[in-house]
Amino acid sequence: MAVQRETNEAIHYGDPGLTGGMSVLSWEFDEAYGYEGNDLGAVYNLDRTVFGLWAPTASEAKVVLFADWQGEAQEEQAMLRGLKGEWKTEIPGDWHGVYYSYRVKIGDKWNEAVDPYARAVGMNGNRGVVVDLALTNPEGWGRAVKPALAEAVDAVIYEVHVRDLTIHPESGVAHKGKYLGAAQTGTKGPNGVPTGLDHIRDLGVTHVQFLPIYDYSYDSVDESRLHESQYNWGYDPQNYNAPEGSYATDAVDPLCRIRELKTMIQACHDNGLRVIMDVVYNHVFDAYRMNFTKLVPGYYFRYTDDNRLSDGSGCGNDTASERRMVRKFIVDSVLYWAREYRIDGFRFDLMGLHDVDTMNAIRAGLDALDPTILMLGEGWHMGTPLPEEMKANQGNAGRMPRIAQFNDSFRDTLKGSVFHGPDPGFASGKPHAEHDLKRGIVGGVAHWAGLHSFAHEPNQSVSYAECHDNLTLWDKLLQAMPGELEETLRRSHRLVSSILLTSQGIPFLHAGQEFMRTKGGDHNSYRSPTEVNWMDWRRRAERSADVEHVKQLIALRKAHPAFRMPKADQIREHLIFEECSAGGVAYTLREHANGDAAKHLFVVHNGTRGDLTAHVPALGAWRPLFGAEDIVSFGVGSSPSELTVRGFSCVILECRD
Repeated sequence: MAVQRETNEAIHYGDPGLTGGMSVLSWEFDEAYGYEGNDLGAVYNLDRTVFGLWAPTASEAKVVLFADWQGEAQEEQAMLRGLKGEWKTEIPGDWHGVYYSYRVKIGDKWNEAVDPYARAVGMNGNRGVVVDLALTNPEGWGRAVKPALAEAVDAVIYEVHVRDLTIHPESGVAHKGKYLGAAQTGTKGPNGVPTGLDHIRDLGVTHVQFLPIYDYSYDSVDESRLHESQYNWGYDPQNYNAPEGSYATDAVDPLCRIRELKTMIQACHDNGLRVIMDVVYNHVFDAYRMNFTKLVPGYYFRYTDDNRLSDGSGCGNDTASERRMVRKFIVDSVLYWAREYRIDGFRFDLMGLHDVDTMNAIRAGLDALDPTILMLGEGWHMGTPLPEEMKANQGNAGRMPRIAQFNDSFRDTLKGSVFHGPDPGFASGKPHAEHDLKRGIVGGVAHWAGLHSFAHEPNQSVSYAECHDNLTLWDKLLQAMPGELEETLRRSHRLVSSILLTSQGIPFLHAGQEFMRTKGGDHNSYRSPTEVNWMDWRRRAERSADVEHVKQLIALRKAHPAFRMPKADQIREHLIFEECSAGGVAYTLREHANGDAAKHLFVVHNGTRGDLTAHVPALGAWRPLFGAEDIVSFGVGSSPSELTVRGFSCVILECRD
């Protein structure tokens, strides 16, 4: 087989005679060479290391050993081929800390590559390292206990970049931009406000979702030049099973990055926070330079009808998760992170490029390990050569139970289209948005009011208004409400947070959303300057009242299980929409929904600039629970009442009788 580069240069993928003439893209190839062993990579023991590689199109394979990350080879060891195209060799002795790579002969050419299963890598990830992982565990690792989680909808997710969290000059953090900085507690910023990990813990969220922490391309951040200012989100995978070195205090030492990442995770757990890892298995940093292509050319990627790399990711390539050994690699990798690093959740970038069976295989593997581990992803409808019924997108949510997807329609309803800055949303005064808002409030599930998005259960819908992508909510409001008063913008911003944290499903906050983070209008800051991306702790200090507003909402959600019903049937039974003036949405959560101590809750969201009136049903004696300062008038008592609230506000009443 040959695939064309953009230069029209043909790239050949080995001697078909080795595989009986079967194309590496064929179903027959998968059947013939699908390897099920769990021994790929360098399996370390004190007295020996066993190396395992899957490379069925290679006629020869070798392990190459090195003394360091950049020196010449010290030794080569031939590998023996197995029936499924796997290659093995066992080398006696203690090889902890030794660098290695694989060499394979494809046709008449030798290719050298990093082990795809490498658990440790050297500087810039150009060589694997044999590692005794027991030596990378921080003190107390074996005694650490994960914070409890009963239901996925009990989660409140907080997305942050390791470097952004601590790099600001007033963060008070010692190891700025590093794993250890994100693990540090007791840090203070301007006016003595908590920063870093303390700030996240103080908010009351349950999960911290870190942008990519696997080893990503040295084209993006060169670990040998960390004295220079370099920045990247990290959505360009290079070595999937090893941590990124630029966040370590010593990028040369291959154990340092592992130990310090574990220290960060342990610190999160010790502070009551679970950890979600942002993973990017849908594409790689460069399909032609990636170890996959060097070891089994052609196999790991999808192609168009004219034999070019598919590019549904927009990053130059799409991995072919539907193939057995690609699926196996992804499942093995996720489970490795869950076991070795005690990761509590996985966020799948561009999940719609993956296939349904792969995502369900991951869910099954995680369930066997710990069913409380979350799975969430971007279930967009992506253009890639995969049948629609196989794509892991919103349209196939019914076939992927307990896998959550970002509710982009709720996002756009709240703040307006992410693709058109001036477009307003419900919270910035857009008319006729009430129906779509209700679809988000019910957690994306089918409701008796004729509502439905994509979710079959609320644990499949992630409610959010901003993330690392696109404009921050504050920057979006500046474009959607040009010339608006600062106070009005703040009320609109607060309304969005109020809606998110009182809706069904899984709420998600972008770091700094609580203090109205701005990136100066930069909608794609993946490699923008530090000053654009950092969490500005001075801004946090100036907007402490806004932070307190979000803290109050999170505490309210935790205190009232009615806002986090785990089953769609419960939502249909207990959530009733009430009469409300145009531009607002009101509803009740009735009859001790999900075991709530309150018999009934009444919620009204006003998406207009002016006062709005909602009808409060005669269910008992109501009293203000949240947003009392925004009540204009209300007849307290058991009779039906008219509740009038200020513009851009959320008011919640409770009835305990």
